[in-house]
Amino acid sequence: MKHLFFSALLGIILFSANLFAQTQSVTYQGIAINAEGQRLTNHTISLRLSVLDGSASGTAVYVETQSVTTSATGTYTVQIGQGNVVSGTFASINWMANNHFLKIAMDPVGGTNYAIISISQLLVSAHATSANLWQCGSSITINHIAGAVAPISKLATYGTVTNIPGETSKCWITSNLGADHQATAVNDGTEASAGWYWQFNRKQGYKHDGTTLTPAWTNTWINENSDWLTANDPCTSELGAGWRLPTSTEWSNVYASGNWNEWSGPWNSGLKLHAAGYLFFGDGSLYSRGSFGYYWSSSQGNSYYGWYLNVDSGLSYMNYDYKASGFSVRCLRD
Repeated sequence: MKHLFFSALLGIILFSANLFAQTQSVTYQGIAINAEGQRLTNHTISLRLSVLDGSASGTAVYVETQSVTTSATGTYTVQIGQGNVVSGTFASINWMANNHFLKIAMDPVGGTNYAIISISQLLVSAHATSANLWQCGSSITINHIAGAVAPISKLATYGTVTNIPGETSKCWITSNLGADHQATAVNDGTEASAGWYWQFNRKQGYKHDGTTLTPAWTNTWINENSDWLTANDPCTSELGAGWRLPTSTEWSNVYASGNWNEWSGPWNSGLKLHAAGYLFFGDGSLYSRGSFGYYWSSSQGNSYYGWYLNVDSGLSYMNYDYKASGFSVRCLRD
């Protein structure tokens, strides 16, 4: 079945009522983005929102649908618990009795042809009077859809971590964007752990299975005076509002605070950075998977070069390279 030409992205989820009282609704704020990475502005979409019990594949204890029109910037806000009820009773959910997950599905044309966008755990503190339902340290599940950003369609789950020395307030994913899972070792040379690769300030991601590159490599040189623009940031496009690439300063702070001299430092950190290799700027050929890791920042060096973090067995350092090179992406949010 061919569907999901558009994607809705995880944004901010907040309780809108006292947790010790009967919770009547949850505020969900998101962004609607099409397959070309463009925001759907002033556009009517349909959402199906499900609260799952116990796990990301658990039974839906509450399901509702809503129709909403996005803003001039593509954002939208809904009150979960106040939509058209399909099943369950929102006010009767016992948030403290079990883990709960929010599954979001969307029809970008406002109909009922819903497709899953994301599944994320809802974490609630028993001592809070109001709280973020999603907290750093829990996982996020994203339904990547092949298009102008993701090279293929697949469901991926990303762990998250905070309190990383040098940038303790930031929340990071613990595997590369596009990876099936976290690497199993610093020299893990598998495609499943490597994830996808991006050229600097370009939305399109690339998958290399060791033999075949997807999609075809068409851009062999980049000469532009620009940092990585938010509109082209694959972290924002794929993970949702607030997620972004690290700046060179943020990478430098983490590198310096961790005293990373070679790859054991980044690997033994909470980020679990490994040697995912890179794609050669000339033709997209794969090199050094299992031997070297290159992680883009959002900061340019000049019109030809972008800053990145290098990870290998002999050295770990900040450097810059051709913007047309294909490097790994690790996302964070404030």
